[in-house]
Amino acid sequence: MPPDPASPGDVTASWEPICDGIMHAIARHRLGPGAKLVEEEIAEIYGVSRTVVRAALQALARDGVVILQRNKGARIAHPTPREAREIFEARAVIEPPLAALAAERMGPDDAARLRAAIDAEHDALNADNPREAVYHSADFHRRIAALSGHGVLAAIVDGLLSRSSLVIALYWRQTATLCDNAAHLALLDALVRGAGDDASGLMKRHVETLLADLDLTSSPPPASDLASALSLRRRRALVRRSGG
Repeated sequence: MPPDPASPGDVTASWEPICDGIMHAIARHRLGPGAKLVEEEIAEIYGVSRTVVRAALQALARDGVVILQRNKGARIAHPTPREAREIFEARAVIEPPLAALAAERMGPDDAARLRAAIDAEHDALNADNPREAVYHSADFHRRIAALSGHGVLAAIVDGLLSRSSLVIALYWRQTATLCDNAAHLALLDALVRGAGDDASGLMKRHVETLLADLDLTSSPPPASDLASALSLRRRRALVRRSGG
């Protein structure tokens, strides 16, 4: 049972792992648009009080990932076609200059991590696992934004990438390839060369291509099961902490 909401543990209990777990489940499409987020279930999964869960949901609501409704609880956001377009249009504005900045700061370790993300995405696609590929694709973009050194804009990109996962869950064309592996490789090459202008241009064209590959007339998939989506993430976290 989760702790009582008034327990002293609430003072130090962190809501960040809950946010991470929900966003991780979204990125891997285990939680789809419209999925209901029940405070009691989440509290039990994470072993915290509903007060902590509520703080996490409020943080996600500020990022546009969760919708809070009085007397109805919380649900994963369900972006409209217009919102879906605007999310990718925002990325097309913000990510290119961050790619240019990242090119100035790129080091061998950074290049290796970006290459690992590309390889993981490629392996997921070859294994016919598009959900995993989406996660690694977002990780590639997230790492470039972080490498830019612009913390405020990188945080905005982080939120946009989470919302992009919702958009892809809703509107991705089944016949379209997920993030083009060649586009990511070209971006990595420009970053390694320190070619900021090239990296910026490649990023802009890449994000615009992603927008063009959305089918903004498609119907949404059914919402996923909350317990299985978050319990899997929680179990893996516990195994990592125990050294398993």
